Amino acid sequence: MKHCHIAFVGMGSIGKRHLGSVCELIKSQGDTYTIDLYRSSMKRELPAEVTALVSKQFLCSDDVTEDYDMVFITNPTSMHLETALKFRDHTKAFFIEKPVFNTFDVEDSVIVKLDEIPSYVACPLRYNPVLQYIKQNVDVGKVVSVRAMSSSYLPDWRPGQDYRETYSAHTDLGGGVDIDLIHEWDYLTWIFGMPTACSGVAGKYSNLEIDSNDTALYVAKNDHMSFELHLDYFGRKIQRTLDIFTHDDTVQCDIAGGTVTYMKEGKTLRFNSERNAFQMAEIKHFFDIAEGRIANDSNVEHGVKVLKLTKSKI
Repeated sequence: MKHCHIAFVGMGSIGKRHLGSVCELIKSQGDTYTIDLYRSSMKRELPAEVTALVSKQFLCSDDVTEDYDMVFITNPTSMHLETALKFRDHTKAFFIEKPVFNTFDVEDSVIVKLDEIPSYVACPLRYNPVLQYIKQNVDVGKVVSVRAMSSSYLPDWRPGQDYRETYSAHTDLGGGVDIDLIHEWDYLTWIFGMPTACSGVAGKYSNLEIDSNDTALYVAKNDHMSFELHLDYFGRKIQRTLDIFTHDDTVQCDIAGGTVTYMKEGKTLRFNSERNAFQMAEIKHFFDIAEGRIANDSNVEHGVKVLKLTKSKI
């Protein structure tokens, strides 16, 4: 039996989801855990399901006096870099919620220092079964062009929470659809490779009461194909789609709905796209990385490269 000493920095909605998954995974393996929580303030009362799993609580401003097997950075994006540097010498591995930072203007020496240990940048959409299927079954060499979209309504994202008070609504907290929905650029580069040129337009165009970008549009290319990407916060119905144009067929992927359709063949495949399933798959993947069973396929260096794409401008 192994004991895991873990810290969480921040406990918002995604932190709670990861906390539950981590504890469930460790117990399923027959191991034990101790969870410490670092918070910006002790004023807000935590839900009972969180306090039941947490051993000790600290303020983020406190000095770090404990050493951890892994640290989960799930606080606002604007605080990721300072948090990673603060805990770097007190952990064997990092899980950093996406996007990795709120700026790509980070010294190379800092990136190298963080990547000297397994520092994994979250990319849960990679574990969606539709994208897993595409990664394993589409010949990238035959792809001519791809067109991706992620459109949804920000006020519906976090039920029971005022969207105007979330980090997504505020640029200074690392919000904005261009980096909030960095999932799209992550999976596109994971499957099709990094673009060699990219141009984009981002801004705030809807009547949402936010000061961050609610729209981001991109065109990009590499040596054999082109990319188009549309992101927004104001679509009233969730659309998360990927169209793949190949020499032989057009493949339409409904990532949210769990279908892949070959247009020429007239064939549709259906998958279970339940969110918790692929987020648990990511936690398992991270544990394999942290414990040395597989290589890190989403390190800080890659996370910064993807972040640069989101800030491309015409």
